[in-house]
Amino acid sequence: MKDKEQIMTIGDNHFSTSIKTPLRADAFEKSDDEKIKSIQHHFKMIMHEMGLDLTDDSLSGTPYRVAKMYVKELFFGLNPVNNPKLSTFENIYGYKKMLVEQNITIDSACEHHFLPIIGHANVAYIPKEKVIGLSKINRLVNYYARRPQVQERLVLQILNDLQHTLDTKDVIVSVTAKHLCVSSRGIKDQSSFTTTLEYGGCFSETATRNEFLKIITQ
Repeated sequence: MKDKEQIMTIGDNHFSTSIKTPLRADAFEKSDDEKIKSIQHHFKMIMHEMGLDLTDDSLSGTPYRVAKMYVKELFFGLNPVNNPKLSTFENIYGYKKMLVEQNITIDSACEHHFLPIIGHANVAYIPKEKVIGLSKINRLVNYYARRPQVQERLVLQILNDLQHTLDTKDVIVSVTAKHLCVSSRGIKDQSSFTTTLEYGGCFSETATRNEFLKIITQ
């Protein structure tokens, strides 16, 4: 059994055994409504322990609002039924150059403190036989962002899904984000950002990768 200090250290170092989000086998046995009801109860207890007066008009509805927000909005990406359908199309134009989708909004949450991660992603791929609708890339990024995350895992999940969908390794993903667990607690650094980058195929070549980096920094 790990002690509290060891658990804190492992989490802060972002160690993980898999790029899959850690989920129990029974994670989806309850309906969304059942989860909301249970979270509402437990969040009410948290507020009570903090000394808040839940009979106050401003606070009385907060446990339900938080529970609904967790299940339906902030963390809807945990449930695979919400995975966007990534329809692909034949590359009829024979387009073989880089396609870049830039400044995709990242609105996620740190899995260590459940505080916001806010930033943007840039995704590029070089088509072979398949292409994908541009909005589908945005939807995929949002799906993986909408769960408790670490940024290193986020870029890998997006990358691997796109590589599988497009049947090519020629994909690159970058995420630059501000972590409120850094800016509002702990070190309380208000100005720092974190950038992560994952890629495969031809993006392992420095020239191709630099072309992508030049495009997204213009």
